[in-house]
Amino acid sequence: MSIILEVDFNSDEALYMQLYHQIIMGIATARFQEGDSLPSVRQMADSIGINMHTVNKAYTILKEEGYVKVDRRKGAVIAVDADRMRTLAELKKELRVILAKSSCKNISKEEIYELIEEIYEDYI
Repeated sequence: MSIILEVDFNSDEALYMQLYHQIIMGIATARFQEGDSLPSVRQMADSIGINMHTVNKAYTILKEEGYVKVDRRKGAVIAVDADRMRTLAELKKELRVILAKSSCKNISKEEIYELIEEIYEDYI
């Protein structure tokens, strides 16, 4: 499988976070499937033109958060975390902040629901 990812060197977002976000988006949109192997750290770094430590940092976070597992033969492999309760707790924490910001800007519950529906359509 050929995985093509790009980073924006002019972005304020750290390169490892750009890589991390692209892989998560790839999983969410079924571009990357359970069991797919990611390129080795060296291959990914060479193809994008970034440092191997940057790729390693993204892979490490993905592993810690349960999006990939490391297989000695296959390297980093997409393996979505089965721990739904932990994921739901993390989402709840993040949503609390987002909803508080929305409330401060007088964004209604209906507008929030509309946004969720609009965004969620991309993933189903």
